[in-house]
Amino acid sequence: MVGDGTWNQPAGTITDDTEQALCIARSLVEHQVFDPADIAERFVAWYDSGPFDIGRMTMRSLSRLKHGDEWDEAGQHVWEQSREGQNAGNGSVMRCPPLAIPYATDWDRLAEVSRQSSQITHADSRCTYGCAVLNLTIAGILDDTETPLGDALDYVGSDAPDELIAALESLARGESPGALETSGYVIDSLQTALHDGLFAESAEEAIVTAVNRGGDTDTIGAVAGAVAGARFGASTLPDRWLAALDAAEELESLANQLT
Repeated sequence: MVGDGTWNQPAGTITDDTEQALCIARSLVEHQVFDPADIAERFVAWYDSGPFDIGRMTMRSLSRLKHGDEWDEAGQHVWEQSREGQNAGNGSVMRCPPLAIPYATDWDRLAEVSRQSSQITHADSRCTYGCAVLNLTIAGILDDTETPLGDALDYVGSDAPDELIAALESLARGESPGALETSGYVIDSLQTALHDGLFAESAEEAIVTAVNRGGDTDTIGAVAGAVAGARFGASTLPDRWLAALDAAEELESLANQLT
């Protein structure tokens, strides 16, 4: 919102996080159902547009999709070829929250489509179940449950990776886990963003806190913002932000059509 930062873009520019979330939201609105093959095609079209920022695993997966892989093959192949430490990025959790709106009341289906949306580019179970936990948490917030993250963790249960559950359990109990990291590792991103999104007293506080931590700011901010947006509502977002945001009008239109 300041402009001329890392990528020398003007204030209000959206990054790859929102660009891919828009791909998912547009597909959901147009088809009225989750269509992973269509979403994958939209990701490839965005990739071909020459985005100024794109994650490594996303880029490699979309390249494979462009050259013939099916939607459920590309991310798996890239994951199999990636060593530990470079195989569980945050590139799918940052874009998945639009799915939590139309599937908010069908947790079986929401968990399934969340995992599948990740699999397009990020097939590691920490990523696929990370998307499921995030979206189930958002769905719980939208339903005014008292313990949305705890309910989400209980729901995925032993199917989810132990590392993911362990990183989020203290947050679910309302406790801060201590040091919060801002790397591109999906576990770090979810822990930090869920902390800020769930513990803040306003949407503005959540987003400003998350972004000003540094590190992978757009993704930490995107995830924290999705959680805080569900908690406090779009009407609480500062008008000065919305006035500067390039995609504000389309985002509002798509959100209304997803409900």
